[in-house]
Amino acid sequence: MSIINATDASFDADVLGSDQVVLVDFWAPWCGPCKAIAPTLEELAADYAGRAKIVKVNVDDNPESAARFGIRSIPTLFVFKDGERVEAVVGGRPKSEFAALLDKHL
Repeated sequence: MSIINATDASFDADVLGSDQVVLVDFWAPWCGPCKAIAPTLEELAADYAGRAKIVKVNVDDNPESAARFGIRSIPTLFVFKDGERVEAVVGGRPKSEFAALLDKHL
């Protein structure tokens, strides 16, 4: 499965309405750390296909979603399960830490 690019309009359906655990990356194209973790998120999307979803939200293009969740620093990543935010991480992390976050809620 590939990464889903959510918008303000699709966020509820892509994330809150998902029947899978969802890792959401709030990012922007000009953000260096965001670019650094992008390959890791691609790998996670493949590794967790069918079990969890990886969703990216460009905060520049989707300010409503960023404001809704109080995003003040990027990258900020949230884990959602059953429509509820259950974890939050600010900043880049190694793949193993992101995988551990997903595993904790599967």
